Amino acid sequence: MGAGDKIRNMAQEVAGKVKEMTGRATGDEDLEAGGRADATKGRAKQAGEKVKDAADKVKHAFKH
Repeated sequence: MGAGDKIRNMAQEVAGKVKEMTGRATGDEDLEAGGRADATKGRAKQAGEKVKDAADKVKHAFKH
């Protein structure tokens, strides 16, 4: 998959972690939960990209 997708996914995870820490520091439970959700989405998207990359490698190996 493209580097742009990987960068966006990592950025979403990092932004979520920052949001989560900010919520924790300020006592804002909604912000903390939202940040945790954003970070989880970013990690899930990254995992999906890794699966796609692995599938492409397997497909390429069988073509040759």
